[in-house]
Amino acid sequence: MPVFRWDEAMLKHGRRSSNFYTLPPGPRNPVGIVWIGLNKKGIGIHGTNSPETIGRSASHGCIRLANWDAARVVNQVTVGMTVEIH
Repeated sequence: MPVFRWDEAMLKHGRRSSNFYTLPPGPRNPVGIVWIGLNKKGIGIHGTNSPETIGRSASHGCIRLANWDAARVVNQVTVGMTVEIH
């Protein structure tokens, strides 16, 4: 159950700013119920509160999954595991 840090500068330019909002954890959170961080700050594999938009709307670099798929994937990965995107 991740907390989401909504930061327009991060979403638009890939760098954090001091102007952000913290959204509480839960299934309505934009990153859903799971966050798997990758080696680039702010980029990860995560759930979504709107699974109907997967493949239909733009992402800011993250890989979005339906919450039920993200819950399955998080149990199959470990810290340091290599992620390859083809």
